[in-house]
Amino acid sequence: MDTAALPDTRDLAERARTALARCGVERLREPVGAAGVARTPLTGQILFPVEFDTPASAERAVTAARDTFTTAWRDTPAPVRGRLVHRLGELLREHKEDLAALVTVEAGKIHSEALGEVQEMIDICDFAVGLSRQLYGRTMPSERPGHRLMETWHPLGVVGVITAFNFPVAVWSWNTCVALVCGDTVVWKPSDTTPLTALACHGLLMRAAADVGAPAGVHHVVLGGREVGEALVEDDRVALLSATGSVAMGQAVAPKVAARMGRCLLELGGNNAAVVAPSADLDLVVRGSVFSAAGTAGQRCTTLRRLIVHEDVVEEVTDKVVDAYKQLRDRVGDPFDEETLVGPLVSERGYTAMRDALSRAEADGGEVLVGGGRRLEDEAEDAYYVEPAVVRMPAQSEVVREETFAPILYVLSYRTFEEAVELHNGVPQGLSSSIFTQDQAEAERFLSAAGSDCGIVNVNIGTSGAEIGGAFGGEKDTGGGRESGSDSWKAYMRRATNTVNYGGELPLAQGVRFL
Repeated sequence: MDTAALPDTRDLAERARTALARCGVERLREPVGAAGVARTPLTGQILFPVEFDTPASAERAVTAARDTFTTAWRDTPAPVRGRLVHRLGELLREHKEDLAALVTVEAGKIHSEALGEVQEMIDICDFAVGLSRQLYGRTMPSERPGHRLMETWHPLGVVGVITAFNFPVAVWSWNTCVALVCGDTVVWKPSDTTPLTALACHGLLMRAAADVGAPAGVHHVVLGGREVGEALVEDDRVALLSATGSVAMGQAVAPKVAARMGRCLLELGGNNAAVVAPSADLDLVVRGSVFSAAGTAGQRCTTLRRLIVHEDVVEEVTDKVVDAYKQLRDRVGDPFDEETLVGPLVSERGYTAMRDALSRAEADGGEVLVGGGRRLEDEAEDAYYVEPAVVRMPAQSEVVREETFAPILYVLSYRTFEEAVELHNGVPQGLSSSIFTQDQAEAERFLSAAGSDCGIVNVNIGTSGAEIGGAFGGEKDTGGGRESGSDSWKAYMRRATNTVNYGGELPLAQGVRFL
């Protein structure tokens, strides 16, 4: 492929404007007061100015969302709320290419990954629509005759959603679709790196609301940086704050929300590993590892960062992975090109972090076997295209225990299964994990309480590519939150325990006698 052929910034700007218009954003916010910009990592250049919000305008959005919740949305039957999400899913199908183009322009994802992210939105719409008729409570037997004991679930209120650049639309949909059918209203602050995808999603949702007669105030988008996010964090009318980002961000957010007795749903860092047993299908290992480690240029929270390989097969596995990475070097470039497998890092910050991590790894005795260099610098000085790197490490040093949001794969070896689990769990993060093995007992041990300590534990697949049917989230420094599937809807609702006396007598629980 011609790696030097990068798109022109003006063409990207026009492409973005066209996609926005098709999604219902007729006029871009003009820079009045809080001026911001939309930038593309494909060239590193500014596309056009966009008005950002202020803490005051974020506060007004929360007020409007709270008013809509109390006056209309919480009392709308859940199946009726589901019609809004159903219509959104139809519009997402219609505008899949438009949204995918914006994801590529703003986040740098290759086209197939961008399309996959929009498909994930469509899938969660389907899930949430079904959920709108399944917000089940329990009925329990009462110890008192003539009494019924049960649980009911009710909407929380305003849900604040703060998302990161790497999944600029999917994570929003996980939260928003479920929150809407649960009866909550939403105020969304996207990454200031990806304002255009947010405007497009909001435009489609507003069109869906108009089509089904839902109030427009169920959803608001506020653009901007840290100060806008802090306005949501500190507002006691935001009942649940769902935040995706770094561990440092979560450590700052959680105490502030807790201090006002609010709820947090945190999806933070991941330092994900795959254990490769001596019985593993090595071709499966290579295919699963290379996508997990190099997909999205290593900028997924579920990116594979550590490959922990049994000493009997470590040399063979390393050689195979390095050979695969050598093929990747010629497929770094324009993410709109169908031959490209690795697009750009989102910013210079990611490239600096990558170079620093590689230097520290070498200082700790590691050897960079392939990759690590920068590509296309002459064609786009302000864009950061890099070759995914494989580093053989003698031990799990401090740099290996940290998450570097870039395509670096550390290869370590182990002798016993217990040693592999100790290496795997010996990091602060606990998001995603996997084991490659043909030994059923070994797989079950990894899935057990004494195995992986992560929220996602896979067998014979990589660490990335979660489906929406299962709850997504992790443990330890990853924050403990759960989004998307399973019973994660409970985070967006409050539970009430109800006792109904239909017998006409008033016996007290536990046999208490009074009057």
